[in-house]
Amino acid sequence: MTFDDSHPAATDRNIALFDRARRTIPGGVNSPVRAFKAVGGTPRFVERAQGAHFWDANGQRFIDYIGSWGPMILGHGHPAVLEAVQKAMLDGFSFGAPTEREIELAEEIIRLVPSIEMVRLVSSGTEAGMSAIRLARGATGRKRIVKFEGCYHGHADALLVKAGSGLATFGHPTSAGVPPEVTQHTMVLEYNSIAQLEEAFALHGDDIACVMIEPIAGNMNFVRATPAFAARARELCTRHGALLAFDEVMSGLRVGLGSAQGVLGIAPDITVLGKVIGGGMPLAAFGASRAIMEQLAPLGPVYQAGTLSGNPVATACGLATLREISRPGFFEDLGRKTRSLVDGLTAAAARAGVPFCGDSEGGMFGFFLFPELPQNYAQVMTTDSRRFNTLFHGLLDRGVYIAPALYEAGFVSAAHSDADIAETVAAAADVFRAL
Repeated sequence: MTFDDSHPAATDRNIALFDRARRTIPGGVNSPVRAFKAVGGTPRFVERAQGAHFWDANGQRFIDYIGSWGPMILGHGHPAVLEAVQKAMLDGFSFGAPTEREIELAEEIIRLVPSIEMVRLVSSGTEAGMSAIRLARGATGRKRIVKFEGCYHGHADALLVKAGSGLATFGHPTSAGVPPEVTQHTMVLEYNSIAQLEEAFALHGDDIACVMIEPIAGNMNFVRATPAFAARARELCTRHGALLAFDEVMSGLRVGLGSAQGVLGIAPDITVLGKVIGGGMPLAAFGASRAIMEQLAPLGPVYQAGTLSGNPVATACGLATLREISRPGFFEDLGRKTRSLVDGLTAAAARAGVPFCGDSEGGMFGFFLFPELPQNYAQVMTTDSRRFNTLFHGLLDRGVYIAPALYEAGFVSAAHSDADIAETVAAAADVFRAL
């Protein structure tokens, strides 16, 4: 393909690649939020990444705060992870038969997440979330599930009801192609509303199979479940015989070794994990007590299977990642870096007179152009999207890459240096002054 030198695509390979991609891929991307539709402009096509940075098709370097949407907690190209993956690849890409490494990864997950006694490995967070719901229904013999507006648990039909993340970005409360009868047993409540939760159990407690929560929501930016809300969910599930499911695809082993359930001090019945446990490879999991997990085939009547589940290269990547983040002091240092970033952004916004608030836990963070942190999806939806878009592009122009949607959390890795954070804060200060 050739271009006239007067055409922007003649010098901007991102534009050329996006034009080319849209001919063969819907929207030019393989996951909607990557299309920059919420913020406008052209997506950056990544050529390579190392440490806390990636380089786009034009060779421009960016400080990376999405980290593949969470998995790259060590940064890109960590030596121990590369070594483990390269060795695994030499032994074979996929077998369709069990390997010892699957056992090692399961044992490591169980060691780090005490509420899990047995675990099933799968290939994606969506697969883990839908399987956890099926398991909860099978184990309890009940139909109803409870989820919360703004929490995203993957794109399984029964869960695409007023979800956050990409759906919120495009303003759709649900998805086309999902018949109403598929979601008739899905109850959607307001996040952090104890009153609504109590009402749901008062009306339907005997038919609720599970309550699924993001204990730290990362798909309406960064919103914590309050301790009182999480504790009440635990109490009501126990009283009524429902299962409490924590979706920790994003927060699991990202906010701390104990995950968000460790931060809250609450043990769920089922935990859904992803992202960090795969270290950047397609790998996720769901786990629970032995009694619940033994309801799964081949031991029990709840069917779940996957050709690439426990893939030997993915498990090598995940296991190496978990061993690195288990080193003493890892999360203390990561948490310090993340707080430094959020504190620096907050101070820069204050100096410019821009309403701003932020929060973080471990290597996960979020911020809002509000004076106070929101507690639920409705509050998040009042964010000034025009001002956020200006901030996003201002940072992008200065070599800082944050999520291209105001409904997404951000991620700091162990590879981010104090200099990276200082550069980010300085870039943000420039943009804040122009807001």
